[in-house]
Amino acid sequence: MADKLRVGVIFGGQSGEHEVSLVSAQGIMKAMDKEKYEIIPIGITKEGRWLTSGEPMKLLQAGEQRSRGAEEQGLVPVDRRELVPGTRETGFPKVDVVFPVLHGPYGEDGTVQGLLELADIPYVGAGVLGSALGMDKIAMKAIFISHGLPVVEHLALKRRDWERDPEATMELIEKELGYPCFIKPANLGSSVGISKVRQRGGLAPALHLAARYDRRMLAERAVNAREIECSVLGNDEPIASLPGEIVPCREFYDYIAKYIDDRSELIVPAALPPEVTRRVQELSIAAFLAVDCAGMARVDFLLDKDTGELYIGELNTIPGFTPISMYPKLWEASGISYSELIDRLIELALERHADKSRSETSYSPEQSDQ
Repeated sequence: MADKLRVGVIFGGQSGEHEVSLVSAQGIMKAMDKEKYEIIPIGITKEGRWLTSGEPMKLLQAGEQRSRGAEEQGLVPVDRRELVPGTRETGFPKVDVVFPVLHGPYGEDGTVQGLLELADIPYVGAGVLGSALGMDKIAMKAIFISHGLPVVEHLALKRRDWERDPEATMELIEKELGYPCFIKPANLGSSVGISKVRQRGGLAPALHLAARYDRRMLAERAVNAREIECSVLGNDEPIASLPGEIVPCREFYDYIAKYIDDRSELIVPAALPPEVTRRVQELSIAAFLAVDCAGMARVDFLLDKDTGELYIGELNTIPGFTPISMYPKLWEASGISYSELIDRLIELALERHADKSRSETSYSPEQSDQ
């Protein structure tokens, strides 16, 4: 039997979605074919420490984390005596491919992807550019607009401007968007830090909340809409799943509705006219390609109940990945099982790395004349 593929699964991380990452990673590792893969768990604490030995998942779940001291800030050399047997001198386990299961900043935003690029390690999902654009709601919407893709009216805000002149910021939102509107951190997922504001009294608390999580914020017109989601799979020639619909148990699909209160309803596939289903799939692929995504993404839509207009809400490059999460459920409804989906994502990672490796990294003027 051929050697098993060594797959490093990275989870945890320094974001408000740390706990969500642990749940997703557990689902993935449990479903991976143990005959094909040797699973190498790699945990990252909330303080940014990498756990590459022992049982990282259990350590993170038990809260075995500590704050880094000032002497540990920056790049720290590794004492060879502390290395785990079987690892490289860097202390990072030898792996053939990495499956990052990191939601939010410092994992889904291109930072870890850049590290893996420097190490020349294949990895699942979008590259540095696609990850960064997928994480930043403001930059993402700018790219969508440049590609002619429909998005809801919105404003980009800075925490610095809000703190300097709160009244001017609130007046701008009221003038350009009105109520109701949403206030969001620019770089975060799982609805962390998001508020729906219906009147002036709720605007300042919403901006204060969003500003806790990011230096840039997004104000967006609220739409009376159905929430539609579609999964995308592939590299340069992606395919889209059947769409699904989320019926939140609260006013919108916030963190509590997603992960705490189990009354939200996931309808798979969504009850949509064939032409709307096709449009959702077409726009999902267009959004995926617009941000130079790879591997996987979940594209979220707002289907206006009053006008029938379809808007792209956002694209998630590392969507929730538990067996009951929308991304794998949509593929299951489309004919690809959870374990098959993991296999395909690993294949796509290796395929993309092989293609990228074809690019030359040195230049000689003599060669350009040939």
